[in-house]
Amino acid sequence: MTLLQIDDLSFSYAGRALLDHATLAIGIGQKIGLIGKNGAGKSTLLRLIDGGLTPDGGTIRLGHRARLGSVAQEAPSGAASALEHVLGADIERTQLLAEAEYAAPERLGDIHDRLITIQADSAPSRASAILSGLGFNSEAQIRPMSSFSGGWRMRVGLASALFAAPDLLLLDEPTNHLDLEAAVWLETWLTRFRGAVLMVSHDRNLLDRAVDSIARLNQGKIDVTPGGFTDFIRIRTERAEQQKRNAARVAAQRAHIQKFVDRFRATATKARQAQSRLKAIARLPAIENLVEDSPTRFCFPEPEYLPPPLLSLDDVSLGYNSKTVLRGISLRVDTGDRIALLGANGNGKSTLAKALSSRLLPQSGSIFVTGGLRIGYFAQHQEDDLDLNATAFDHLAHALPLATATQIRAHGANFGLGPDRIEIGTRQLSGGEKARLLLALATCDAPHILILDEPTNHLDIDAREAIIRALTDFSGAIILITHDPHLIDVLVDRLLLVADGKVASYDDDLTAYQKLVLQNVEPKQSVPAKSRGHKVKRTSETLPLRRHLKVAEQKVADLDAERAAIEQRLSEPDFYTRAHPHEMARLHRRLAAISVETENAMECWIAAENALAET
Repeated sequence: MTLLQIDDLSFSYAGRALLDHATLAIGIGQKIGLIGKNGAGKSTLLRLIDGGLTPDGGTIRLGHRARLGSVAQEAPSGAASALEHVLGADIERTQLLAEAEYAAPERLGDIHDRLITIQADSAPSRASAILSGLGFNSEAQIRPMSSFSGGWRMRVGLASALFAAPDLLLLDEPTNHLDLEAAVWLETWLTRFRGAVLMVSHDRNLLDRAVDSIARLNQGKIDVTPGGFTDFIRIRTERAEQQKRNAARVAAQRAHIQKFVDRFRATATKARQAQSRLKAIARLPAIENLVEDSPTRFCFPEPEYLPPPLLSLDDVSLGYNSKTVLRGISLRVDTGDRIALLGANGNGKSTLAKALSSRLLPQSGSIFVTGGLRIGYFAQHQEDDLDLNATAFDHLAHALPLATATQIRAHGANFGLGPDRIEIGTRQLSGGEKARLLLALATCDAPHILILDEPTNHLDIDAREAIIRALTDFSGAIILITHDPHLIDVLVDRLLLVADGKVASYDDDLTAYQKLVLQNVEPKQSVPAKSRGHKVKRTSETLPLRRHLKVAEQKVADLDAERAAIEQRLSEPDFYTRAHPHEMARLHRRLAAISVETENAMECWIAAENALAET
């Protein structure tokens, strides 16, 4: 059964067609990740579906009695507590409880029966669990909404949408206001959610683990590919190669026939054959150029060399007024360091970042800064400090008072702010373009250390990959706070855990940390390798390891074969017209499960190999 059917949908904004006769179908329980370049129209599509906008043409049909859920555009506020606000998202429960206060005795029994059916008694614990997963402790859950910052209020809005458990959940960049810990929890929640999901996201890990299909919005059209983001890249690459081969074949045929026509067109005896060949050329399929979006590029200016250490902290305590947040911090930062700060929001990551960027003085201890050191600091909240009436050029000119107009434009171009964007008001820039402007401002003076607090928020996938390439080439040091595991995996070589008022090295990898987060186990800090006690015994005890290795190898092979079979079936031209909707949903769910099972099997395989290597 189709839960949502979009046909021939068109919508234009400011004279630009964002949706051009687009089509999309979502089945019961199907989870789709919606991707596309910044400004392609992804958020617009969600607003069209939830009724916030009216389409220019086409139809949007939601299944009979199907419930639609989304996060409100405005962050919730008011005197109600976070928990009360989330509970209010269950409209039926709220109405029944209110009616029970004044209902007649004969009606009261029906109300209580219905409350039992919808499990109203467990609602507070379910709402509390969701808030806890998104970072609200028991004290925070009973605080009034008006006491929270905008980012935390948006989390409550997200919690409300999840608690309502609709048949179709619309999510627009749900991890943008989350830390890594909350993002890991959300990923797990989505994989267990039984309803359907249409989610705009640029988080590669989330798109690989929490969805069963990828919908790409490009030039007003929507095309759907089964599997997660990794599958999307593989299938798209294979299609591109096939298209190139087909284009080369048709071009060769066309050239061969044209050669005959050119040679014999003026020859009377061959004129009829030449005309026949011209008709043959006309019948050849058109060669579609493989149109790729222009690649996104970032370029961070290179600093001059400074002797190490660039920066060091010795027994430093940090806090605000008389309250100490972190104490006993000792660390150093050298050229080329790639450091990520782990720890839940509120534990002091941003406090440490401010101290490292000289925006916060220590309460005690000492901070050494080498002579001539320049530090670039990026934080998403800095967007609030931008003058919305000024242009990007104005902001950069203020930060570079000695630069020429040409130099200012060149620096803006290094961050994707070309001639058509650098001269318009900041108010008209998209979220991704404002993030690019903030990155350009943070790097104006070629810093030796870049401190980046959630630098990829609002950036599309291409821009995220571009920033990874630029940061990889950057010769200075990088200190990173991010909810994006992919960014940490490919860039970072040193993890610091900020927890319990301390900052210490985290000696395991990010995967281990994510598992501990899901288990609600506080990670141990700075555990010396010699104290771990994970030694593998030799001789006859290697036999079980070899068996585990063989089982894991076979499991991966079996899963790969099953994945290939499902993808082959889904790619058949007439599958979607003849297959039952439940069968389609089952295959998509199985693809998502295979991705998780393959990852687990690979971990077992690698663990067994590593253990054998130590014997």
